[in-house]
Amino acid sequence: MDCNKVGSLIRDLRKEKGLTQKKLADLMNISDKTISKWERGLGCPDVSLLHELSQTLNVNIEKILLGNLEPNNADGGNMKRVKFFMCPCCGNVMTSTGEAEISCCGRKLTALVPKPADDEHRLKIENIENDFYITFPHEMRKEHYICFIAYVSYDKVLFVKLYPEQGSELRIPRLHGGKFYFGCSKHGMWVTK
Repeated sequence: MDCNKVGSLIRDLRKEKGLTQKKLADLMNISDKTISKWERGLGCPDVSLLHELSQTLNVNIEKILLGNLEPNNADGGNMKRVKFFMCPCCGNVMTSTGEAEISCCGRKLTALVPKPADDEHRLKIENIENDFYITFPHEMRKEHYICFIAYVSYDKVLFVKLYPEQGSELRIPRLHGGKFYFGCSKHGMWVTK
């Protein structure tokens, strides 16, 4: 751990928040001399203070330790590059259109890799009026179910969260030029055109 880099990052984040060294120290119940010492690279935060520092400055502990907050590259806003993340503990689903560090239930998540639909994981999609009418033969029990369906076009994501013991059908507004992504609680994510 490079204390100079860590200190520079703490200083920049503190200023970004509009905090003085004294105010940050008061929020953390420590001495402002300690903050000054960190910012000058004469020492690094103690492990016991990292969680509170992370919370106060709204930054990941890992980034504090690295002393680096590099921004992501702009992705041009193409929704077809959307990434889905699903927590294996609580089933929470998150999306990102660029590089992201996403965690849930204390675990760092990796983006789901879509697999082509197969016999067990498939959607039947019909056009009814101005909607897609979607049905699927997948079981919907607490142990194993389709937990979301998302339609991704070039500028939109229509996302529907599904729950165990829910019916295996839904309707969403019809759009053109997109793909359907759907997540299985046991087997990951699938895609169909």
